[in-house]
Amino acid sequence: MNITNAKKPAQFEVKKHLCGVICSLVAISCLLLSSQKVNALAIEPFPYESSPQAQLSQPPLTQEQLTQEQLTQERLTQEGLTQELLENEREIELPGALVIESEAPDANKALAGVYGSISSVGSDTLATLISLWAEAFKSDYPQVKFQIQASGSATAPQALSQGTATIGPMSRALTASEISRFTQKYGYPPTTFIVAVDAIAIYVEKNNPLQQLHLREVDALFSATRFCGAERHLDTWNDLGVTKFGTNREVLLYGRNSASGTYDLFKQQGLCEGDYKPRVNELPGSASVVLSIASSVGGLGYAAMGYDDDNVKALPIGVNGPADQVQYIAPTTDNITSGAYPFSRYLYIVVNKAPNEPLPILERAFLQFILSDEGQAMVSENGYYPINQELKVSQLQKLVN
Repeated sequence: MNITNAKKPAQFEVKKHLCGVICSLVAISCLLLSSQKVNALAIEPFPYESSPQAQLSQPPLTQEQLTQEQLTQERLTQEGLTQELLENEREIELPGALVIESEAPDANKALAGVYGSISSVGSDTLATLISLWAEAFKSDYPQVKFQIQASGSATAPQALSQGTATIGPMSRALTASEISRFTQKYGYPPTTFIVAVDAIAIYVEKNNPLQQLHLREVDALFSATRFCGAERHLDTWNDLGVTKFGTNREVLLYGRNSASGTYDLFKQQGLCEGDYKPRVNELPGSASVVLSIASSVGGLGYAAMGYDDDNVKALPIGVNGPADQVQYIAPTTDNITSGAYPFSRYLYIVVNKAPNEPLPILERAFLQFILSDEGQAMVSENGYYPINQELKVSQLQKLVN
């Protein structure tokens, strides 16, 4: 036998065996590496919203739960919380909801976070007070800016409806049509705050001998329709029993323009909803009316009581009392604040406020200042009359309710 040929099969078998062993080791190594990779993937955290298994294991939210969740997220977002806080809301102390108290807030307490701009469009009668309130308010909140436009009460609801004003001063109450137009746009009526008491006075020059006027005489002087019951028109000073100006001196009549709340209120109370005579001189402000009367010969007109000065005098107005007895009522503080004087009136600030929600902090702080002791003292100092305590409390409650 050839020994060399006999060794070849044996060597071949050894090599074949070694190859098998090596292949087995490689396979085992691959399996181990694969297993480690799978295990590593299995322990990696998986976002809940991307996991089909997690989604299937949770019951679907009801519509009520979805709505509540959306409202909660909106409330938290308004408080300035980030998405990270939202995802961990169980681990943080959430801000409490606003508590509506039954008692009125303290009008004399300053508020935090007050800044921005207030745009005021409306009453000329309130223009002086708004400016004074604004200056005093800025001493406490210097970062607040004001834009004040005294264009008449009729412009206030228009500007609020159009969003060009944040507050609307008015010297009369809103009309039904003004409320309706605002409500059609926003789905709720505007909110009105009473901030002061005022009156419309009938003025003559300080040396005029006329001492008083009956309500029917006021109508006969200013009205073309005489709905208050006067038998005839009064056009000259002789008609009023005044001879100082000659026999046929015509009474020069002055009043406010049609955009004014004073114009509307005087039309209602002094003319019994009648029409003005065409010869009434309509002026853009009460200050202009008082100045024209003081500087004219034989002038007479109506304007806000807050514009009274030493060059004119305000006349008592006669009304019929019990048994048709005539009582002449002077525009004194007591008569005006009690409502005995026939041309007494409230002064208002109108705002856009959703029901059952507090005003934004800036407007709330300004109105709170107006209703404070300091704000109402400024009312008295400038020829107007502050509201009483009971009325003040009710107005303060509207700031947060």
